[in-house]
Amino acid sequence: MKANAAQLPRLDRVIACLQQAVDTGGPLPDLEALAAIAHYSPFHFHRVYRALTGETVGRTVQRLRVVKALQRLAHSAASVTEIALLAGYDTPQALARVLRESVDASASELRGDPQRLAACIAQLSRPLPVAETPAPLSVEVITLEPFEVVALRAQGAFDDLDGVFGELFGWAAEQGLIEQLQQLIGLPLGDHRELPADELLFDCALALDAELPALPESLQRLQLGGGRMARLHHVGSYSLLEDATDRLLRDWLPGSGHALRDAPLHYHFLDDPEDVPEAILRADIYVPLAAG
Repeated sequence: MKANAAQLPRLDRVIACLQQAVDTGGPLPDLEALAAIAHYSPFHFHRVYRALTGETVGRTVQRLRVVKALQRLAHSAASVTEIALLAGYDTPQALARVLRESVDASASELRGDPQRLAACIAQLSRPLPVAETPAPLSVEVITLEPFEVVALRAQGAFDDLDGVFGELFGWAAEQGLIEQLQQLIGLPLGDHRELPADELLFDCALALDAELPALPESLQRLQLGGGRMARLHHVGSYSLLEDATDRLLRDWLPGSGHALRDAPLHYHFLDDPEDVPEAILRADIYVPLAAG
């Protein structure tokens, strides 16, 4: 985390704000408030927060609630039910499930073993450190001209996107536009690592070198690019693109002298998973940067 030293005080302030809300039982700050505390754009805050801390805001809140419950177990004689309610859980059973998932122990087991309880509090009091990446990233800063794509929004598992791209190819073939295909583009509208499949949205898109016909209601025109971009070349499974984006935001951005711009990032898929082995699939990740 050496490269992120300047960023950590910002995130410490966010975590302190969440800690206060958990301690007082008050409402959690909304996205805009947390982004303002961290001096990040609301557009990218969740993604940057996860990249730098290794956990989502929701996971931080859950962790802080567990710590609050464990501290009360250690320092008060309150019942487990009282402790669960004070920590923000609806029932003691809800707290029991979280304790089993987090520290693999029950409240009574921890209360009967003060040394283990203290160790659990220490373990959960801060996020797990994000491992340093030994290999340096090769990131290019480029200027990308705006371009238009035809997009079809997918809702479902990330691994099912091939079928959605197949629908787009079918439309392009019907319109006689296959020969004009220039790029396969993906726009992640959520993180498949943390969202259930039925909540995951992803825009699958084609860039075509042709005048576009009238589009059916299921398709939309999107304008992408325009301005400075950080480009990272990724080789490997497309399911690891979010991990690669985390690396860019965590290991490259803080020391780059650049700031993020309020615009969507996108992926340029260079290979077809049906034709190329997963280990050598290629894609370029484009992250929008503010003007210098």
